[in-house]
Amino acid sequence: MTLRVDVLTLFPEALTGYADTSVLGRARERGVWELFVHDFRDAADDVHRSVDDTPYGGGAGMVLRPEPVARSIEDTPGLVRPVIALTPSGRPFNHEMAARLAQLEGFTLLCGRYEGFDQRILDTVVDEEISLGDFVLAGGELAALCVIESVVRLLPGGLGNDESSVEESFGDDLLEYPHYTKPASWRGLEVPEILRSGDHARIERWRRAQALGLTVVRRPDLIERRGGLTPQEHQLLVEFPVLDSPGENG
Repeated sequence: MTLRVDVLTLFPEALTGYADTSVLGRARERGVWELFVHDFRDAADDVHRSVDDTPYGGGAGMVLRPEPVARSIEDTPGLVRPVIALTPSGRPFNHEMAARLAQLEGFTLLCGRYEGFDQRILDTVVDEEISLGDFVLAGGELAALCVIESVVRLLPGGLGNDESSVEESFGDDLLEYPHYTKPASWRGLEVPEILRSGDHARIERWRRAQALGLTVVRRPDLIERRGGLTPQEHQLLVEFPVLDSPGENG
């Protein structure tokens, strides 16, 4: 099954350029996903193709009008649900949400601009809102690309090697373990000896311990969400202490 992603935006070229490169571009070539980008200026009803206006009640900036956005969503042939608006007030986007979207036949992302959407857009033609984080962007295009790439990476064939997505950060509510490559020694820093041992079972235990330890230190909220560490995980951290610095051997 090919995942269909529709994106409604004022800047289609911001999506199409990146979607043709790297992981997303190769996955599109393999038929893993397809992208349909729509400019909601095309649904404007005046010669100037206006999509925004001043806010009721006063204030700085402009607000996206409901008519052209709603028409774009309701009148675009084949547009898929759910329609997801990218807004600062949406639910924080995470790996769990990406995994849910990866199970769908498709979804639509709505990119905002200016001071955001007329609330009636969100109340009537949008199914949900998501936020990339507690910061503000000029528009939703960068957020849309982040959502798309995080989802495509989880699809069969999205990375070429499906095992890569299984081992990545947040797959088990854990940060990813540190990676090393050649040379074995660089600027006085050594690759941990265990990674050069050839003992693959022990290496896997070491990597698990590093992932657990990094998450405990940097993202204790994820550990709490998992219900804490199990006795086996505590033992693993005793057996393989977490690296204090990139050059410490384990």
